[in-house]
Amino acid sequence: MQLFNCPFCGKRDQSEFTYVREATEIPALDASQPTWQQYVYERDNPRGPHREWWHHNHGCKQILELVRDTMTHEVISIKAARSTEATK
Repeated sequence: MQLFNCPFCGKRDQSEFTYVREATEIPALDASQPTWQQYVYERDNPRGPHREWWHHNHGCKQILELVRDTMTHEVISIKAARSTEATK
């Protein structure tokens, strides 16, 4: 297993986390149907570094943004998906 260094809990086993989706801009609530279709169903399939959202479901319950290399699975960076100001 791989270790993720959670900014809130420290190093934890990957099994504590659940993949959410690629980290992309969320459309406005009143966006067109094709825009929402693309957001929900279409995914990039990059080779190399890729931004992803993961949920720390067996720890702090935070959504984290990881930059992970899809070829090597190396985690390049991990940070909170939202600013720490929003959590206060």
